[in-house]
Amino acid sequence: MRPPDNLDAFLTKAGFGDAQISPVAGDASFRRYFRLTRSDGEHAILMDAPPPHEDPRPFINIARYLSEHNFRAPQVYADDLERGLVIIEDFGDVRMRDFLDDNPDAEQQIYCQAIDTLIRLRNTPPADVPDYDDAAYLREVNLLTEYYMPAMGLAFDQAEYQALWTQLLQTLHLPRANSVTTLRDYHAENVMLLDDGGQGIIDFQDALVGHPAYDLVSLLQDARRDVTPELEAAMLDYYRTQTGVGDTFAHHYALLGAQRNIKIIGIFTRLWKRDGKPRYLDFLPRMWGLLERDLEHPELGALKDWIDRHIAPEIRAKSPAETTSA
Repeated sequence: MRPPDNLDAFLTKAGFGDAQISPVAGDASFRRYFRLTRSDGEHAILMDAPPPHEDPRPFINIARYLSEHNFRAPQVYADDLERGLVIIEDFGDVRMRDFLDDNPDAEQQIYCQAIDTLIRLRNTPPADVPDYDDAAYLREVNLLTEYYMPAMGLAFDQAEYQALWTQLLQTLHLPRANSVTTLRDYHAENVMLLDDGGQGIIDFQDALVGHPAYDLVSLLQDARRDVTPELEAAMLDYYRTQTGVGDTFAHHYALLGAQRNIKIIGIFTRLWKRDGKPRYLDFLPRMWGLLERDLEHPELGALKDWIDRHIAPEIRAKSPAETTSA
């Protein structure tokens, strides 16, 4: 992974003219990351978010919002918005996921700490970003019918599917006063464990103002890390105890879990089909397991019926790549 061309003037102006540049693992987007290490040992991260595919402004705005409210988001040191270049604080390489792989006994403590961040967000005025509204939820669940269903050769009625979700989403509406900044990708690969014992947050550029259950779902129904039903239940109890949420919250949690997991099944299929990234298909069995867990909630009977009628269990067990090659 080569750094962008013609970096010298930008790095020199930012105080990193003599820095060594090395690649850092990225994500599923067009963004790329590089570590800058100066001769004096100081280091930072170069984010390459090239237009027109990426726009670093939302990241910068949310990073500043989080920092202003005493959350651990990377400090922004320099930017060149025309080229999509940003130099940010380096939180190191210790992701929550990797730490827990090596230290499973710390799981409950680390997850409680991550949930404490969400509880603090719940008590913080929302950022100046758009609402996570029905139109956004519908665009996301339609990724299932746009990518997964055709890839599996499955017939369906889009109007019926759309009407079902429109009805389900009516129960989610909250007064804006009860909404929170929703980071939207808050999970064990985007929580960094810092040297001082704190937790740093990354990958929040898609934040919206939405339901407080969404990021909890993202953390406890992780697409890339197994969270046992027992740990999920214990962490939900911890959240309830700390916030005093009522019975309706469990319904909303299951519904947002179903919405998010359906979206991710569609996204991972798209990453394989459109973007040539087949490794994301390996996550689909976990996603189906999580979705099936959500569909057991009694308020989601209509959605469970639609899934059962259109995507039988034996179909869910197959990879889209296997179906395409058959």
